[in-house]
Amino acid sequence: MKRLKFLIACGLVALPAFIVPAIGAQSASGAAALDASGNAADGSTAHRAALVQKLVGKWRSQVAETYQLEESVWVNDMAGTFAQVPIPTLELALKARTFDEMNAILVPPPGLLAGPAGSGSVQPKALGDIGTDLVFVPIAPCRIADTRLAGGQIATNTARHFDVTAVSDYSFQGGSATNCGGAGAAGSFAAGAFNFTVVTPPAAGYITAFPFLAAQPLAATVNYAAGDIRGNFAIVKLDQGASANELSIYAATATHLVIDMVGYFIQAPVPPLDCVETVSSNITVNANSTGTGSSPACAAGYTIVSGGCTMSTFDGRIVSSRQFPGSNTQFCAFRNENPTNSNTGVAYGRCCRLQGGP
Repeated sequence: MKRLKFLIACGLVALPAFIVPAIGAQSASGAAALDASGNAADGSTAHRAALVQKLVGKWRSQVAETYQLEESVWVNDMAGTFAQVPIPTLELALKARTFDEMNAILVPPPGLLAGPAGSGSVQPKALGDIGTDLVFVPIAPCRIADTRLAGGQIATNTARHFDVTAVSDYSFQGGSATNCGGAGAAGSFAAGAFNFTVVTPPAAGYITAFPFLAAQPLAATVNYAAGDIRGNFAIVKLDQGASANELSIYAATATHLVIDMVGYFIQAPVPPLDCVETVSSNITVNANSTGTGSSPACAAGYTIVSGGCTMSTFDGRIVSSRQFPGSNTQFCAFRNENPTNSNTGVAYGRCCRLQGGP
């Protein structure tokens, strides 16, 4: 698994000629293309080569020990990345404290951006994204497709597309004749949790699961040998567009495929508010006088969101109506302009919490 994780992060094109001498020199003496201070002496090309030298020197032992890769193999696989990333990214990668952090800087995972120079961190692009801030809904394992029952083998070097959401009956693609415990009726969801099983392929190969209409990634979901019945679990992002299909499966060699869904990820619903009103007892304001009072404080777990003040006759007026920070009450100040009779005021507050809260 560690080897696979590493290979996914690697570039796959040949190392440009301007980097080859620097890499070779690193293996031989560790000093080529550098001036006395350890920096490149002849511009950006040499500077890139120098940074690559330092990266290789810093991580060569971990590559050999953890991934059982020879240095030359690693350098060749990483050549495209070393050649294409901006020089500031190489400089930031050189400051990484761990190998995983270095890889994440050179090839950020989807949805992440390298942090600012010197931060050694990876930052999220956004908060509250409807495609990433999700809740998982587990279901009993349910078959949504079986090519032995519908469609036949996926042909060599082709992709087949499957319907996952807004389905009342999956039997048309070889699956259950139900909506899989409500999954088919849940509307569009951003990702699914699946068990993919290849069944007796005639030759070795692999399948790749990816969102419908998306570019096929350079990754394998299940690797298999001839005659295998082999499965693997994967969480796969799904297309949320208007098309009927949401999931695509590429097969490097012909194979039958069974897909079982065990859950899905959907945007969290906004919970409704649970609100109550608190009302003070009558606040007496004498003739031609002022008075003050407050609503009872909200109960534990509730927060005051609004409130108000009233008086019993038109002789009274509201001088002030507000909520003081931290008080969780509605404050009222009254003025009774009747020259002979008293008046009464009332303060009320509206206290709310999210349902399911304490």
